[in-house]
Amino acid sequence: MKILSIETSCDDTAISIMETRLAKSKQAKGGMTNASFKVLANNVSSQIALHIPYGGVFPVLAKREHLKNLPILLEKTLKDAGIFRERTLAQRDGASRAKIQQNFMRGESAENPGIDLIAVTSGPGLEIALWTGIVFAKELAKKWNVPLIPVNHMEGHIFSVFVKNKKKFTISKIKNPTLALLVSGGHTELVLVKKWMNYEIIGETMDDAVGEAFDKVARMLGLPYPGGPEISKLAEEERRRLIPLLRGDSLARRGGKFIHLPLKGTPQEENNSISLPRPMLHSKNFDFSFSGLKTAVLYLIKDLGGLEKINEETKSKIALEFENAAVECLVYKTAKAIKKYKIRTLIVAGGVSANQHLKKEMQKLARNTKTNLLFPTRELSTDNSIMIGIAGYLNHIKNKKKVPKLDSIKATGNLRL
Repeated sequence: MKILSIETSCDDTAISIMETRLAKSKQAKGGMTNASFKVLANNVSSQIALHIPYGGVFPVLAKREHLKNLPILLEKTLKDAGIFRERTLAQRDGASRAKIQQNFMRGESAENPGIDLIAVTSGPGLEIALWTGIVFAKELAKKWNVPLIPVNHMEGHIFSVFVKNKKKFTISKIKNPTLALLVSGGHTELVLVKKWMNYEIIGETMDDAVGEAFDKVARMLGLPYPGGPEISKLAEEERRRLIPLLRGDSLARRGGKFIHLPLKGTPQEENNSISLPRPMLHSKNFDFSFSGLKTAVLYLIKDLGGLEKINEETKSKIALEFENAAVECLVYKTAKAIKKYKIRTLIVAGGVSANQHLKKEMQKLARNTKTNLLFPTRELSTDNSIMIGIAGYLNHIKNKKKVPKLDSIKATGNLRL
């Protein structure tokens, strides 16, 4: 079976084609585990450079780029997979890219190149961007007469951890109960999986997602978008500088107490120290809050006389303390959930899972709790169409190949697992 998958939930346009088969195993119950995938083609068109001037994703611009990129990316992906047919996109000799899409949307000679199933992200995400991918996928499904499966891209992130090889991989059987920490620019969730592909959100952010907080703090410090990697770069530089002080304790704690890092380079703060809050760290539930942490950085910068009065060393100290605080909140609540639910497998996925400090702390947690830990590769930590194809196929099998009506497939910006 060949699966075409489309992802447009935010600012990246992604299309991939995979071939799958069911493993001949008694454990392959319903085909939802031990299914093998071969990636025939995978393409992504990034919009980061276009959104940098806005300091974040500008929704209307994201939609425009998706509209422009989808037919182009589809043609490239079909060619890379070796199944492109001249009339697949209703292309005529000398036709412009805009004309190709117009012809395709009118259904002119839209010949199926051998696709058996289409998967598309239906949420969560920017609705204006989601609809672009959904409408495009619906037209393909109609013209090619194939099933279309809507996918929750948070479920896709859970499956992304199984892709350890860019070309071939298998959805292996894991030991439940499983806990998934999903961390990105739009979401921070703790998801309990007692049974394969059955989810319960046991904790989530009450305000900003952790990735969103990273971007906002970066903007406060005058760092470019996307801010997460910039914050982490400064934090790591400062962490290396403080290795003698912090040796053996990467969360900057000693004897159970926070180490206060002295601020230098500002006249009025020569002898002061920096300490940021850990919101909801000791709350009885598994929820998070990062808005207060972000606001604390804002007030700290004001107290220091504004951004123009802060030197590079002080920026690095703020970045380090912010990253330490954010990661500590994530690790603490995850550890608490592992203990309560006797977790055997821990999944950490989403864009923020690429943060190296978070990864190191989660590895320590997994060793201490004897939990199997799964991370996606850096390439697949962000939104991608491979994870959408996996989720689409597995849900198709789970639902016994019942195909939803095209009219029922809609974009839902706040879609939940």
